[in-house]
Amino acid sequence: MGGLTWNYFLKRLGMWLLTIWLGTTIIFMIPRLAPGDPVAGMISRMMAQSGYVENAAQLINAWRARFGLDDPLPLQYIRYISNSLRFDLGYSLANFPSRVEDMVAQALPWTIGLLLVATLLSFVIGNTIGALMAWERTPGWIRSLLPVSLTFTSIPFFMLGILLIYIFAFWLRWLPASGSVGRGLIAGLNWPYISSIIYHAILPATAIVIASMGFWALGMRGMMITTAGEDYMILAQAKGLKPSRIFWLYGVRNSILPQVTALTLSLGGIVGGAVLVEYIFAYPGVGYLLYIGIVTSDYTLIQGIVFMLVFTTATLVLILDLLYPLIDPRITYERG
Repeated sequence: MGGLTWNYFLKRLGMWLLTIWLGTTIIFMIPRLAPGDPVAGMISRMMAQSGYVENAAQLINAWRARFGLDDPLPLQYIRYISNSLRFDLGYSLANFPSRVEDMVAQALPWTIGLLLVATLLSFVIGNTIGALMAWERTPGWIRSLLPVSLTFTSIPFFMLGILLIYIFAFWLRWLPASGSVGRGLIAGLNWPYISSIIYHAILPATAIVIASMGFWALGMRGMMITTAGEDYMILAQAKGLKPSRIFWLYGVRNSILPQVTALTLSLGGIVGGAVLVEYIFAYPGVGYLLYIGIVTSDYTLIQGIVFMLVFTTATLVLILDLLYPLIDPRITYERG
């Protein structure tokens, strides 16, 4: 019997809960396995800045008690799970009394604005290139140019970012090397402020698009080659349909579904930010915030950001899995 069944829905919901629980458990344990004490590290940084911190030992003990770091691990874990269920991400260890959710809320719009646009551009450009590479009617001169466009995809994000900074920021001096907005501008819906944001986002977005579109292109090319010999493609050609219609409505449409699944995972990962790209360009997104949390051993900040990453990714996968029949009518869910 076709259609989305309650049995399937409950199974997927159970997998969603299991994924979130495993993710939160892992991110609770990993920071605590790292050497060092976050509170002692914070006091050490304060001493490096001011030269002396009075009653440092008592201060460390007081802060450890304040954040419950002296409690047994099982008690810390239960408290962490309980807070996560209520989306209470707690206070930042290194930036007390700032709350983690407030810090993430300030950084999240920057990351979404940068990575959402960059990911969608990379998805569209990469899949178009991959589809054209596999289509037999693509002109020869275009076929010779497309592989060249994928040359830089073998370079990591951060290396490509450094290269772009050198060329466009230091050599040509066309674009800023870092930051997210010009100084002295008033935040708001005004063109000078918006244009400055776009101007500062060009280099990091370009690094992400160029370095990632090759993965979309290779995946799409493989799927297009697979569908080329399918019966519906042969029938469409026998019916004398226009080549462009066969390409888009029969080839691309039936090849895009796995790519949409990968896009969903990529969009879920946007919350985590592109850590190294945001760090290199000093872009104030969630990725840069996560880097700061790792450097300062800020347990609560790391846990809060990664928990949001796990939650959004698992939720998007669940939604996509339930919407698959709407994307491709050939997919049905049988009763198990």
